[in-house]
Amino acid sequence: MWGVLMIGTYEIVSIVLSILVLIGIKLMSSPKTAVQGNRIGALAMLAAIVVVLTYNGIIDVPLLWMAVAVGGVLGYIMAKRVKMIQMPQMVALLNGLGGGASALVALVEIFERYQEMIFFGRLTSQLALAVGAVTLSGSLIAAGKLDRRISQRPVLLTNHSLISNMALLIVALLVIAASVTNISGIAFISILTAVLALLYGILFAIRVGGADMPITISLLNSFSGLAGAICGFTIGDPLLVAVGAIVGASGLILTQIMCNAMNRSLIDILSGSYLNMKSDKKKTDAEEKAVYVEGPFQAVEKSPREILKDAKKVVIVPGYGMAIAQAQSQVKSLYDTLESQGKEVKFAIHPVAGRMPGHMNVLLAEVDVPYDKLWEMDAINPEFAQTDVAIVVGACDVVNPAANTAEGTPIYGMPVLNVAEAKNVMVCNLDTKPGYSGVENSLYEMPNVHLMLGSAVDTLEELLAKLKSKDGLKAAEGESAIQKSASEEETVGKILKDAKKVVIVPGYGMAIAQAQSQVKSLYDTLESQGKEVKFAIHPVAGRMPGHMNVLLAEVDVPYDKLWEMDAINPEFAQTDAAIVVGACDVVNPAANTAEGTPIYGMPVLNVAEAKNVIVCNLDTKPGYSGVDNSLYEMPNVHLMLGNAAETVKQLVESIKLM
Repeated sequence: MWGVLMIGTYEIVSIVLSILVLIGIKLMSSPKTAVQGNRIGALAMLAAIVVVLTYNGIIDVPLLWMAVAVGGVLGYIMAKRVKMIQMPQMVALLNGLGGGASALVALVEIFERYQEMIFFGRLTSQLALAVGAVTLSGSLIAAGKLDRRISQRPVLLTNHSLISNMALLIVALLVIAASVTNISGIAFISILTAVLALLYGILFAIRVGGADMPITISLLNSFSGLAGAICGFTIGDPLLVAVGAIVGASGLILTQIMCNAMNRSLIDILSGSYLNMKSDKKKTDAEEKAVYVEGPFQAVEKSPREILKDAKKVVIVPGYGMAIAQAQSQVKSLYDTLESQGKEVKFAIHPVAGRMPGHMNVLLAEVDVPYDKLWEMDAINPEFAQTDVAIVVGACDVVNPAANTAEGTPIYGMPVLNVAEAKNVMVCNLDTKPGYSGVENSLYEMPNVHLMLGSAVDTLEELLAKLKSKDGLKAAEGESAIQKSASEEETVGKILKDAKKVVIVPGYGMAIAQAQSQVKSLYDTLESQGKEVKFAIHPVAGRMPGHMNVLLAEVDVPYDKLWEMDAINPEFAQTDAAIVVGACDVVNPAANTAEGTPIYGMPVLNVAEAKNVIVCNLDTKPGYSGVDNSLYEMPNVHLMLGNAAETVKQLVESIKLM
């Protein structure tokens, strides 16, 4: 009776834990809930370990808990050390370890009680062994390719398909023979099955090129779940069957999605059929060596500054080249700069832009790109025709128009992002070589395309410099009245050269940019030139009272140079230059005139009364109050927009030059 009750309880608990795993997977489908879903899944798996050990009466075995502890520590270290660019190979490795674990459990069962098994047990044990071994070796090869330890090009041996198909056939025959007969020497047969399955996994994965790796990872993920489920049947564990089936099914669904996204047949991927023809291989080799030395695009003279100046709608297309170059931060800076200039900015995400599904989304989420700015291919494609500028960062195959026209090539029919339909396209790629498909990209030859070749980090920095150049774009829509002139830097330098009395006004933007050291350097430079320098401290300039005083004290600004608002305000009228660093609401003259707004009546620093005002702010957007700052439109105001640390440093250099 007690045994039946235990079995029933275990099955109920298994159902509950399986449901929790499903909930976790569901939550991981959205970036906003992915972390929560991951935690639920992890806790469910931890509970599963405890439940399984308890049910089997081995929860008090110290060796098992030592193994759990070692595995947990290793997993934690790997998760903390791995970079997001390395996540695909880590996933591939974990898939392999899952398959290997299933194969080992099956092998132990075969060695210990094969003679006692009925047909179903023998069949499932042999299948778990075979599928687990294929998953292990295939995943290790995939991880090696992704980590560039193995060539990412398809590797084809002489009679590759024949050898791999023979290996698979022999494995199938051995599984059947071992299941239907009570043969002697089962240990030898099982080891032979494992070896041939390992061989097939290698042959299967090594002929897959980098372009098809997202499909391969998804498929191997499905294999790892399938191996676990089959192994669950072998040992009679419903929990392992359920969780393995969930992983296997989700992996298979994802594989199908990836196949559709790349216009690939799963059979073609498994067999490598499109790679088997010698002529195709030669063609791929030739295409991979192709480099655009000359072409129509070289005659097209376009200025990125001029293209972006009038753009209202911009779409950024990140690709795997961005991940390789580790250019996510520069992409985020580009996004921030374009947004600050009043432009509508979206990101176009191709399902196979990274090395695994969702890879690109995670890379961008790491640098705080808003989730609602990430648009999937089907949603963004209709918008390219109305897009003023499409900026491609490290993407090739996924934006190649040849996918629609080049019949007989590996990418023909593959859905791609329609960047060619945009009015202008900027390509920030390393070079013009073909992508993983080996198909030359006709996008590069189009007259509306501007190429900025080189490392994505460098080209994006160049693009940002053009955006922020002193004679560049409008800081925001409708801000023509406050554009910097070509001689703005010289003008600011001359103002500070002739100034005798200077007041520096630090704000919360200085704190965010960590620009205290640069502000101290500015103070020292001005003081060394014999100028009277003071700091104007608004009581709410920081996030708490005294915050700004502490930040400045950290970099050794003298206490007697810090003046409170009431003491410094009468002096602005006699100030030659007021330098605002990351402050907005606390210097907004609208506080005195804009009735009905949140800041009306709030005491502010009277920097507008100074003879000249130099503003070193990130942009001209309103502060936390949401009220436009009328200071920026005044004729005595000079804007130096951008990161405060950089603009203040630039200001110091201007002073020294003068």
